[in-house]
Amino acid sequence: MSDVNIAKRKEKCENCTKQCNKKQGDDGADSHQERVEVNGQVHEGSQLLLSACLSCDGCLSEEESLKISQQSLEQVERVLALNKKCDASKHKVLVASVCPQSLPFFAVKFGLDVTEAAHKLCGFLKSLGVQYVFDTTLAAGFSILESQKEFIQRFRRRHHDSHALPMFTSSCPGWIRYSERVLGSLVTPHICTARSPQQIMGCLVKDYFSKQQKLSPGKVYHVLVAPCFDKKLEAVREEFYNGLLEARDVDCVLTSGEIYYLMEQRKVSVEELDSVPLDHVLGEAGDAALVRHEGRGSEGFLEHVFKHAAKELFGLDVHEVTYKTLRNRDFQEVTLERDGETLLQFAAVYGFRNIQTLVHRMRKGRVPYQLVEVLSCPGGCLSGRGQAESDADGRVDKDLVLQMEEAYSSLPVRLPEVNPTLHTLYQDWLQGQDSPQAGALLHTQYRTQIHTQPPHMQW
Repeated sequence: MSDVNIAKRKEKCENCTKQCNKKQGDDGADSHQERVEVNGQVHEGSQLLLSACLSCDGCLSEEESLKISQQSLEQVERVLALNKKCDASKHKVLVASVCPQSLPFFAVKFGLDVTEAAHKLCGFLKSLGVQYVFDTTLAAGFSILESQKEFIQRFRRRHHDSHALPMFTSSCPGWIRYSERVLGSLVTPHICTARSPQQIMGCLVKDYFSKQQKLSPGKVYHVLVAPCFDKKLEAVREEFYNGLLEARDVDCVLTSGEIYYLMEQRKVSVEELDSVPLDHVLGEAGDAALVRHEGRGSEGFLEHVFKHAAKELFGLDVHEVTYKTLRNRDFQEVTLERDGETLLQFAAVYGFRNIQTLVHRMRKGRVPYQLVEVLSCPGGCLSGRGQAESDADGRVDKDLVLQMEEAYSSLPVRLPEVNPTLHTLYQDWLQGQDSPQAGALLHTQYRTQIHTQPPHMQW
């Protein structure tokens, strides 16, 4: 990098750092709205997002920047073009996996229900040359079940392991990156080790599915469609690269907005697209109905773990989870009580300001929760900046988010515990729920990386 570029990056990063320091100094208090300048753009104080901070290139190493530059439409188009030009022995089999939180975006944009929008999206991707299109709800089911199991284990060892509780969810890459690079050992031992739905889907495609198709993982090019730019950072993590196979679990992450841009660029009419059902990892014929997990549009880890823990630990059946709003709709808690005694207390904490409040309380030892579902985007994954940002001013399009929430909630709920495909895969792919194979492919470790922070950072 040139000295000029380094100077520009340093200035840009320090500008963000000043604003973040100010926010932390306020202890995330509900102060009046203030206008701040971040990366040359004016934002309201409450709009200073963790995802905006971590997606800026100020904190990225040169190596990371190079890897993320390959997470692009151009890269996918290059692979597609090579498939047309080179001999068949060098072809890549393209597989696309679509996050369930991306489907409501296409439903709103297409003016269709979620299922029909998914079929149209599948038709578009296959018209490009993608051979298989999956939805990642199945992978999210694995992540939920593994998180439930880990919470029970942590709860039972809480008296002799100071790092057991609270347990923080691990599906948000912005939150994970912030924890590893800024918060360090205060938080990292508390993060659930279950892989995110994205990375479990990567293992499912590159390990199980490729074997079923009699393909080496290197012959499969796996594209994931997500609502969030930070998912690109997750895909290039070192532990998700297999050196022996020279293959990543997820080769390229494209946001919903990038796919929609490609459709606009090619002047694709939704009416002209074929309606093609999504594929099945197990290869069954027929169209399975799209379903969702419980929760507020982000796979509902809190609700699933809460209900499971209530039953497993206390023998209580919880049919409906009632949220209590504390500071705002992005800081809520859920409590399980019996005879006036509080048995469980969980929280959902979304957005940078609320995360700062949570961290401050943790430093003071004042976190009463056994589990916290943490997401860097206010409103959760449906509000991901890769699909909810307005083209006009770069802010979150609130009307679009409301429509996406309505579309998402229209899908029927299916508990992962009663999904027969999950049970089949646990046996056929992982050799059982508690096998070494399940531990290796469904879990990872999070580690402190503060030493990699640029020296001018002053968090």
